[in-house]
Amino acid sequence: MTDSPGRQPTLTGTHEKTVQIGALETQSVGTNRVDRFLSILPKRNGSDLHLAVGCPPIIRIDGELERIRFRALTEGDFYNLVGPITPERLWAIFQDHGDVDFAYQMRNEARFRVNLLRQERGSAAVFRLIPTKVPTVEDLGLPAAIAALAESPSGLVLVTGPTGSGKSTTLAAILDRVNQRLSHHVITIEDPIEFVHVNSRSVFTQREIGPDVSSFAEGVKAAIREDPDCLLVGEMRDLETIRMAMTAAETGLLVFATLHTNSSAKAVDRIIDAFPANEQEQIRVVLAENLRAVVAQQLLRKKGSGRIPSFEILLGSTALSNAIREGKTSLIQNQIQTGKARGMISMDQSLAELVKSGSVEPEEALERAFDRETFKIFLASLPTLAESPRPANLLRPTPPPRPTSTPAPATASGPSPLRPTTTAK
Repeated sequence: MTDSPGRQPTLTGTHEKTVQIGALETQSVGTNRVDRFLSILPKRNGSDLHLAVGCPPIIRIDGELERIRFRALTEGDFYNLVGPITPERLWAIFQDHGDVDFAYQMRNEARFRVNLLRQERGSAAVFRLIPTKVPTVEDLGLPAAIAALAESPSGLVLVTGPTGSGKSTTLAAILDRVNQRLSHHVITIEDPIEFVHVNSRSVFTQREIGPDVSSFAEGVKAAIREDPDCLLVGEMRDLETIRMAMTAAETGLLVFATLHTNSSAKAVDRIIDAFPANEQEQIRVVLAENLRAVVAQQLLRKKGSGRIPSFEILLGSTALSNAIREGKTSLIQNQIQTGKARGMISMDQSLAELVKSGSVEPEEALERAFDRETFKIFLASLPTLAESPRPANLLRPTPPPRPTSTPAPATASGPSPLRPTTTAK
């Protein structure tokens, strides 16, 4: 299979979602070979490119994986694609340790976060598209309560969610609001740097793990001495990073950070549980005094095409401080329910709003709901759903299991009770 360098990728007509692109040996002058695959993402609303020895390249478009119609990659193919764009120092680390992260700028067209790894069949890489334009809170349609976090005077703000849920994008929009409205010195510590901010009213110092600083913890420790007003910790992945981020918030800085939890209560528990038992009581006091907000988010498939976020928003309050200090994180959901006037919202309430606005399918929202039984009752109450034919398990709560009893043995004159001949409708 051959292709000319200028030909655009096209969808094939097979039953499986595939994308056709030219051979590896053909490339445009002045570009890297991998650019021919990466160029599909911004044109097709894609988010990720997967390269792995032993299978064809795969892209993720609107949350769904699609194979590129191409041969299975060999180690030689992988090196020809990825080797030229990987800094020599990082390639050596990859060869020694089997895992490395960096950012790749594809000319002036797009920027990507890259992870190289080794897996069972050989080498692999995942490229995540980073939009070239820093998004605004208006672009993303973020709730007003999230946008207002940019003007918090100090404290800790957590943005949480699973990998690929848009945490970095949300934080980039919040920092852009800081940049446009406040005269701040903003220091970011990232692995790698994703969105590149251009100074407006604020001054940005963006540091990358590896080239600029050895670790998140060391970066935060150094940042405290660098006259910051606002600090972004790309990921609180270990105890020392969490400890330094908490210290920074205690000193009066506004600290933004991410965690891989799916709810506000779990984020609070994750931070406290990271510390030894003999320190947890003191950490509860520090967190109670400095936690300003937790934003948990996830991305859903949008009707038509694209993806849309849902949010859980928890804002700081005296009641929240008391709950954290006393170890009663089970009360956090109740506080979110009663804090609607301040802009707080639970994940299931956010999902319900997306369904009512017609932005997502009910089945998609139900799959992401925290309390699915209650969410089924909500769906059944919607007039448009109640009047239209829907699967029974979507509209009705799951009934409790029936009491079981030992069946009577089968007889020669009748069928076995374990194998009914008809099904009740």
